[in-house]
Amino acid sequence: QAQLVESGGGSVQAGGSLRLSCAASRLTFSNRAMGWFRQAPGKEREFVATIDWSGAITYYANSLKGRFTISRDNGKNTVYLQMNSLNPEDTAVYYCAAPKDGGYDSRIRRADTEYEYWGQGTQVTVSS
Repeated sequence: QAQLVESGGGSVQAGGSLRLSCAASRLTFSNRAMGWFRQAPGKEREFVATIDWSGAITYYANSLKGRFTISRDNGKNTVYLQMNSLNPEDTAVYYCAAPKDGGYDSRIRRADTEYEYWGQGTQVTVSS
């Protein structure tokens, strides 16, 4: 079965940076869009960013534009999330997700219901 494994989470002070990685296996990666979501305590799961199959098209939650960058390396079957200027409000469990189908499409997927496969999540904690 498909497997997504996140890494790179941890604790940082406000203003710091973290780089998250998501390694994919047991699924076709290079023809498939990928996404990042997060869930803070007491809140619903929230869209963070998505990237198309090639990396040419990216899309972010409005509140995160300019601070977060999504990228991918199809040769390594890995998608990344670079997070800069972190705030305490960014504290959450961050999840990597893949849609059910590949096919080289550039459709923008912003709802968690549009994704089929999920990683276990990695904790990000930002202190004041």
